[in-house]
Amino acid sequence: IDKLWDSYGLTPGTAPEYRVELESMAAGNRRIAELKRKIAGLGTPNLGAIEEFARVNERYTYLHEQQQDVLQSKRELESIIRDLTKEMTTIFVEEFGKINHYFGITFEEMFGGGKGELVLEDPENPGKQLKTITLLSGGEKAFVATALYFSILKVRPTPFCLLDEIDAALDDRNVERFANYLHNLAKKTQFIVITHRRGTMEASDVLYGVTMQEQGVSKLLRLDLNQMEEYLGIVE
Repeated sequence: IDKLWDSYGLTPGTAPEYRVELESMAAGNRRIAELKRKIAGLGTPNLGAIEEFARVNERYTYLHEQQQDVLQSKRELESIIRDLTKEMTTIFVEEFGKINHYFGITFEEMFGGGKGELVLEDPENPGKQLKTITLLSGGEKAFVATALYFSILKVRPTPFCLLDEIDAALDDRNVERFANYLHNLAKKTQFIVITHRRGTMEASDVLYGVTMQEQGVSKLLRLDLNQMEEYLGIVE
């Protein structure tokens, strides 16, 4: 009974559960030897394996839950991005159409005729003959860009606008067109224009300049052209 317990951890009451019929004593000994080799092959038992498993399993469970939370957040963000992209695309197409409409009008008004149009590239519809902005001269490119900018202002008006040397690349005739058109837009938007072009200055309401009559001393000059016209008796 002691050997049964010491060798196999069994008692006379539990041993019958594992009882099997043997062909012979020799076959039983061979089976015993085989099982002992397998037991020896297991090596030294790790008595802390259960506690280690519990610790690692707890850590794994925590990280797995965190991973699922991250994946769920990723799916939600991707869904939001898809919705936003769809909405932004719709808004862009609508606003692009408005800008294109006003661009055609502004282009014709500023150029005194002709036709200008904004076209989105469509890879599925090739072969359409278009005159692109790259075929224009430098001054024409600047004038078209100015027309586009004014078209955007018509779609999204602003109470105040600062233009810095926007007329620098224009020839005298286009400077005159630009200045006259800018003067019309000034009814709804206040413009401050930094310029060295005479035509733009002539169309302005008020001129500001900086002079240095004394070395190292700058002085600001202001000239109200409307008052000057009245003072000089200039009547259009």
